[in-house]
Amino acid sequence: MSRVRQHAAVDSQSAVRQFLRYLQNERRAAAHTVESYRRDLVRLEEFCARNGRTDWAALTTPDVRQFVASLHHARLAPKSIQRILSATRSFYRFLVREGLARRSPAVGVPAPRAPRRLPQALSTDEAVRLVEAVGDGPIARRDRAMLELFYSSGLRLAELAALNLVDLDFSESLVRVTGKGAKERVIPVGSAAADAIRAWLPARARLAGTSEAALFVSQRGERLSGRAIEQRVALVAHRQGLGRHVHPHMLRHSFASHLLESSGDLRAVQELLGHANLSTTQIYTHLDFQHLARVYDQAHPRARRKKAVS
Repeated sequence: MSRVRQHAAVDSQSAVRQFLRYLQNERRAAAHTVESYRRDLVRLEEFCARNGRTDWAALTTPDVRQFVASLHHARLAPKSIQRILSATRSFYRFLVREGLARRSPAVGVPAPRAPRRLPQALSTDEAVRLVEAVGDGPIARRDRAMLELFYSSGLRLAELAALNLVDLDFSESLVRVTGKGAKERVIPVGSAAADAIRAWLPARARLAGTSEAALFVSQRGERLSGRAIEQRVALVAHRQGLGRHVHPHMLRHSFASHLLESSGDLRAVQELLGHANLSTTQIYTHLDFQHLARVYDQAHPRARRKKAVS
């Protein structure tokens, strides 16, 4: 016998609240992920309201196709539409699981294909110039430690912001991080990063109270937010004369591409980055190929353009 309610319409706001609680409590999704799902489902709710669709359980596949078309019409980027459609699919899988819908109307609705842009990475010289930023005050030491750790271990912004003192193991030169989906992984810490963190710790002890667990703290002694870390990375890059906007994920890209360029070990890079699928890591092979192509163009005698004969 079907668990789906036969006569009661599904209240959209109540269903979304249940879904978001499921993401937070059962899937252990990060707060920003839950908020992203909420925003995406607001768009679906607004579409239903405009078109008189009061019962979400009765939504059809043509309705979802019309929803996607409306997002196109609103000039949303293909990647944004992909994300919204993915949120819709996840939401309806939950409704079906809970017996609030017979089937998902989003199954089989194609998302627009977005051009795959290669991640931006710093050159080796740029990365070294950035992480070796000079300064001897407590904030300069903290920023140096953060930059070295980003580049040494390829951490995501949220992973670095969430680090606690107990996550570091100096004796083994390792750091334990909690990544996407609350998955833990242990990553090596380079000697330069370890030295920079050791130099920061006495200043941290003066700023932070004994009850503060965070590795990186503000001048007020509180855990440094992700937004504040982004701002510090951009500021140091500007002061070092890099001439372009640098963000934490660019350091993660630089870590991956430089490591792959040197080792050629795609599986090891996948493990260090915490990618669930190898296909996600394979994008760095394209970066590596671009580097090799530039070297070829500059060095191979048959790749150089002939000078025009005057």
